Amino acid sequence: MNLVKKLIHLFEAERNEEQAIPMKKYMKGQFPFLGIKTPARSQLMKRFNKETGILKEPLQQEFIVSLWEKEEREYQYAALDYIGRSLKKFEKDDLVLMEKLITSKSWWDTIDMLAQKPVGNIAAEFPEVIPETIDGWAFGDEMWLQRSAILFQLKYKDQTDEKLLYTYISQNADSKEFFIQKAIGWALREYSKTNPESVKQFIEKSKLAKLSVREGSKYLNKIASK
Repeated sequence: MNLVKKLIHLFEAERNEEQAIPMKKYMKGQFPFLGIKTPARSQLMKRFNKETGILKEPLQQEFIVSLWEKEEREYQYAALDYIGRSLKKFEKDDLVLMEKLITSKSWWDTIDMLAQKPVGNIAAEFPEVIPETIDGWAFGDEMWLQRSAILFQLKYKDQTDEKLLYTYISQNADSKEFFIQKAIGWALREYSKTNPESVKQFIEKSKLAKLSVREGSKYLNKIASK
């Protein structure tokens, strides 16, 4: 039994049509679900990893792609779980795969993990991908790639390239897309934990959507109220 068939066998045994209904509704009807909630899915993945030894093997790109092609959303979550446990295996060229995943079956639940973890890790290890590829995301017209560019430094803290972050935000500041406005606010809020004064000044001098300002100022407001 190959890896994908093994995982399908485990997941199908836990299919729950009743639970699948509210899960699909929560995701605005974007994707069908098997009805496996996160705790149960985590246990299934733990069993799968142990029985197959997949985490001891080189990065399995075909496994990731095959799961991404499955209809039910839990299979994309399984791919994300595998990706998250395999971050040290990613090389520069794997950014091509990340772009494919970001632009396929796209929604916030997959994009945000891909941007923060594999994309963030690859860019930290191979910074040349920023001018080579990620700049194109930020200045392009594909919304989920724009969001990924804004968010890939989310966990960089004091390693954040402030100029780059603000450049990407400014480039997309006039976007009417909720997910872009939200990403801008999220990125600013997270960076404000590291450099609140810089974020405060940037917000004050920039023309940002109200949502971005509200989200980006949350920690700044807490500091000001102390």
